[in-house]
Amino acid sequence: MQPDFPQPAAALAPPPRFVHVLFLGPEGLRAGWRFLLYLAMGGFVFWLLVLTLRLMVPRRIGFLWGQMITELVLLVAALLPALVMARIEGRPFGVYGLPRRGAFGKLFWIGMLGGIVSLTVLMLALDSVRVFDFGHIVLHGMRMLKFAAFYAVFFLVVGFFEEFVTRGYSQFTLTRGMGFWPAAVLLSLAFGSIHLGNSGEGVVGALSAGFIGFFLCLTLRRTGDLWFAVGFHCSFDWGETFLYSVPNSGTTAPGHLLSASFHGPTWLSGGTVGPEGSVLCFVLMAAMWIVFDRTYREARYPA
Repeated sequence: MQPDFPQPAAALAPPPRFVHVLFLGPEGLRAGWRFLLYLAMGGFVFWLLVLTLRLMVPRRIGFLWGQMITELVLLVAALLPALVMARIEGRPFGVYGLPRRGAFGKLFWIGMLGGIVSLTVLMLALDSVRVFDFGHIVLHGMRMLKFAAFYAVFFLVVGFFEEFVTRGYSQFTLTRGMGFWPAAVLLSLAFGSIHLGNSGEGVVGALSAGFIGFFLCLTLRRTGDLWFAVGFHCSFDWGETFLYSVPNSGTTAPGHLLSASFHGPTWLSGGTVGPEGSVLCFVLMAAMWIVFDRTYREARYPA
């Protein structure tokens, strides 16, 4: 009869199954699969809302209000799956970049100021090298105020959606899997590539959008949340579309304040892309990176 000798723990434990290793890690479902699950839920919510709205909303709706509804649907499709994932993962929703404690606080308004000031510097630079003309005011009275207010709300919604979907849940989850900066590079490239779908966009403009997105990743890293980025995104887009009346990532919308125009070489003026297609935009964002890096020195994200 053979004596019973104690066996090493490694010998007793069954080898991990392939499926277990592929899908599960120390935190449960691996980060990549959580990210894909989030995207799948977002796509489903978007499809369901669009289908519902087609049955409820009259077809003869104005272009701008149609755009507003679309952005609101996209925002819900970005936020709702994250709320579900927060419950599944046992985390507070605020860890994904939009904590309630900072809602529309100091960082948001600094971001708003930074967005409009940086765009103003870019437009003045384009004017100084004679590739941009501010023109004259073409909107007046209540019509001017209505468009200004509409675009302020519209681009606030756009800012929330685009920042959260690319630097909210996605950035947090991929950071857990590959680290902050690799995730930031990947998502910034995706952010720029999405802009290629705009009718007047070009490769340079898409690269510029990706570069701006990468700068906003830095603001997330150093401030700890997305409130600066949302404010910056909102005011930069508002300034392009309404205040300076230029194309925004290749998209031209009605309701311009000015009769602005571009001329000269496209690589300098931006052409149909707008100021984001100008080489000077890269110079501006490099300068913004240096200023922000020296102002906010401590990394606060992820907590």
